[in-house]
Amino acid sequence: MGTDKVGTHPAADLTNCDREPIHIPGAIQPHGVLLVLREPSLTICQASENTQDLLGVAVKDLLGQSLEKLLPPEQVASTRESLLSDRLEDNNPLKLSIQQGSGGSRQFDGIAHRHQGRLFLELEPSTEQKDLPFFGFYHQARGAMSRLRDAKDLHALCMEAASEVRRLTGFDRVIIYRFDADWNGQVLAEDRMEDADPYLGLHFPASDIPRQARELYLLNLLRLIPAVDYVPARMVALPEEAQGGPLDMSFCVLRSVSPVHMEYLRNMGAGSSMSISLLKEGKLWGLISCTHVSGSRYLPYEVRTACEFVGQFMSSFLPTKEGYENYDQRIRAKSIQGRLLERMTRGLDFAAQLCQSPPELLELTGAAGAAVYFNGRTTVLGKAPSDEQLQGLFRWLASRPVSQDIFATNCLLKEYPESEEFKDVAAGLIAASMSRGRHNYVLWFRPEVVQTVEWGGNPNKPVDVQDDQPRLHPRKSFALWQETVRGKSLPWEDYELEGAEDLRRSIIDIVLERSEELLKLNTELERSNVELDSFAYAASHDLKEPLRGIHNYASLVLREDAAALQPTNRTRMDTVVRLTQRMESLINSLLHYAQVGRMELSLRETDLNEVLASVLELLKPRIEEAQAEVRIPAPLPPARCDRVRMMEAFTNLITNAIKYNDKDKRWVEIGSRQEPELGTVYYVRDNGIGIKPEYHDAIFRIFKRLHGRDKYGGGTGTGLTIVKRLIERHNGRLWLESTPGEGTTFFFTLGGETAPPATVRPPALEDLR
Repeated sequence: MGTDKVGTHPAADLTNCDREPIHIPGAIQPHGVLLVLREPSLTICQASENTQDLLGVAVKDLLGQSLEKLLPPEQVASTRESLLSDRLEDNNPLKLSIQQGSGGSRQFDGIAHRHQGRLFLELEPSTEQKDLPFFGFYHQARGAMSRLRDAKDLHALCMEAASEVRRLTGFDRVIIYRFDADWNGQVLAEDRMEDADPYLGLHFPASDIPRQARELYLLNLLRLIPAVDYVPARMVALPEEAQGGPLDMSFCVLRSVSPVHMEYLRNMGAGSSMSISLLKEGKLWGLISCTHVSGSRYLPYEVRTACEFVGQFMSSFLPTKEGYENYDQRIRAKSIQGRLLERMTRGLDFAAQLCQSPPELLELTGAAGAAVYFNGRTTVLGKAPSDEQLQGLFRWLASRPVSQDIFATNCLLKEYPESEEFKDVAAGLIAASMSRGRHNYVLWFRPEVVQTVEWGGNPNKPVDVQDDQPRLHPRKSFALWQETVRGKSLPWEDYELEGAEDLRRSIIDIVLERSEELLKLNTELERSNVELDSFAYAASHDLKEPLRGIHNYASLVLREDAAALQPTNRTRMDTVVRLTQRMESLINSLLHYAQVGRMELSLRETDLNEVLASVLELLKPRIEEAQAEVRIPAPLPPARCDRVRMMEAFTNLITNAIKYNDKDKRWVEIGSRQEPELGTVYYVRDNGIGIKPEYHDAIFRIFKRLHGRDKYGGGTGTGLTIVKRLIERHNGRLWLESTPGEGTTFFFTLGGETAPPATVRPPALEDLR
């Protein structure tokens, strides 16, 4: 037992195992013979060098000869038909009598397959029936199928499978081994002889089964090593065949085993071994691992086939049996998801709805904290990283080269080293991506949990140094070894990941539905705006003529008949003239506002410094009269805009800055700044009377004035309304910041898309309880 980690020599590490070409060893296990045949002549172009021992013919005498010369005449036709069949594997095993050099014959099981244009034939000496523990494939598999089918859960399934395989094979130990997300394994079930060391519950490191070995487990569902002390039989090839490169033996039963793996088995005390792949939904889930400590153990093809069938039959039950383990939790997750979906549909801000109390967003995945990041706005719930840390995490997620709908890890530190700062709240992470373009996410967090893991031997000693030379070795001890693991959270369960995926799909459906509704509303609004603009233009244009007639006739009466009018009537006529003048001014403003919405903009790259100079020259008399100081801290960057309309926007903003100012020393500042989210932001700032926060929206409504009709020089109340519309026509945005009594700053962009991001933090969970 211990927690000390032993360093490795710099010239050798675990990746050496991952790079070992175990599919092209150039040799086989010598309990059988491997022949490579050329079709359709069945000429032997490669053979293992042990043919003399098993076939009675030297390999040099076999190469270039037809397989048919080894067969008795009565088997030639049937063997040829079987080997040249399109459904080759269906004929395995071929029962062959191979003529021996002395004139006799020997019985072999022939196992054939095709790979990369080659026909492989593996010959294993047939075993007499009396030596088999059980005989006949169906007899051996029928009972196993029934017992596996009746297993009530995953634990019972694993225990039954281990017991069944040991019964079929007679191995001293059979274990069921499941891989985790990092390819470490854990023993879930075991059937062993009484005096063997128990492995149940132990973990085994991913380095025990390197990457390319796992890939071969997907190709070959069963792997047998009858004796760990065998001497490999080298493959020999015809000269022209050898030029084709190393022989790929990925599908060969007899393929020789890595020397490192043989040393691993010897360190375990195993005399032979067998492994059966367990697949779940096409991926390697685990292994049935068999070892024999009593010596060598060979299993004939029929028994191996029965064991492989047990493995496939067990694999078919893995999804349902694992599902039974967490059935109650899955049902509860579905209920929580339904309530969250109902919440999201109740309000426009689904992120805020998700993060309301009670904290069911956390309960869905068993998380301690969560964050919803949508369109630049972050809403958090429970224990989560700081705003700055979250922004860094969002950027990292968006920069990941492989886009995943759901990214989950219980060791974020391994993927994102910067998370060391907040592992106390987010050592584990689920990130559900809600869109492809804008990188919107729902995140769930789990804190670090210090754990003790029980390994079957020290997993951190892959290398010994002998005579100052590094050599990769498997560990020599498989006794219990405990390790304290930090930087990890509790693992995410499958049903928790399924809950996150289901919620992600629900959010996307809601967003798409609302986008369609918004598109429809925008279309209607655009049509209504066009109609309103047309109406406003027509109405204001048509109203001007009768209004002008009223004004003219009233003025004529005052000019010609003023003396005959009573004082009261003369006052009334003066009021009519004054009101018609004001109404004409309002109609002109409305007409101009309508024209702003209808006009075509002439967009081109424009020097705004020239635009500003023209505006200041035009306003020079008013600026001098007000004795106002104009400040321009730095030249304005250019923009793609309509030059005439931007002159109008600047004129209105600067005029207002001078007009609404009661200071003795007035000043107005025009400048720009760069912001990460918005790009270039232009501003007009003054030291005037300011605007109270409750009026920040009202000032942009047409004909809305915050002061008396004639105060601060009067006006129709359309200036800022027109400026706002001009900026929006440039696909920009206008907003303000103001302090009453101190001044106001109007900001605007040209071509910007979004407002500055905001972070909303509801009360902590402790407050909600």
